[in-house]
Amino acid sequence: MVTSTNAPATSYPMRSSESGWSYVTNHGYVLACLAAHPEVRLRDVASLVGITERAVQKLVSDLEAAGVLQRTREGRRNRYQVNREQPMRHSLGAHRTVGEFLDLLRTSTPSSSQAHDV
Repeated sequence: MVTSTNAPATSYPMRSSESGWSYVTNHGYVLACLAAHPEVRLRDVASLVGITERAVQKLVSDLEAAGVLQRTREGRRNRYQVNREQPMRHSLGAHRTVGEFLDLLRTSTPSSSQAHDV
């Protein structure tokens, strides 16, 4: 559990798979965290997803370059805005939007014992 003075509870359960793989990539997990908590620190996202802060920075850059994520500076912090209307990148999912993907992740609300803090 990651604690921070400004850390909101997340509705996205992030657990590592025993076999080492997941249906959702780290890009998807990072995007889900930023969509749920636009002012979260990347350090907290890294801890929640289970990757380094530098890896999160790279994924955020990828998402920005793809037009899925926009970063704005507010004082000393960043604020992230997701383009929910952006189509999914893979041809098999191109008929769906990023917003639909995020909604799919969010609809499976974890029990209170599974919820994590960002």
